Amino acid sequence: MKKFSYTVTDEVGIHARPAGLLVKEAKKYASRIVIHKDGKTAEAGKLMAVMGLGVKCGQTVEVEISGDDEETAYEAVREFFEKNL
Repeated sequence: MKKFSYTVTDEVGIHARPAGLLVKEAKKYASRIVIHKDGKTAEAGKLMAVMGLGVKCGQTVEVEISGDDEETAYEAVREFFEKNL
């Protein structure tokens, strides 16, 4: 299992457009990708769950990746967060 924390810098937070892109990215991998925020969790492959976290600018999320391709998924998802959120 791999984990990283990320503080969202997008001024609107994780809203519809980047959430949709995140779901697309997550679905490329066999690994389970879970986002944690303030005791709530969401699978990164489920749009409504990701948006339901209500992540705002300046808030920190923890991303947990586990599965057969976790190393590849970790690198790609971390890069996605840095470029898009």
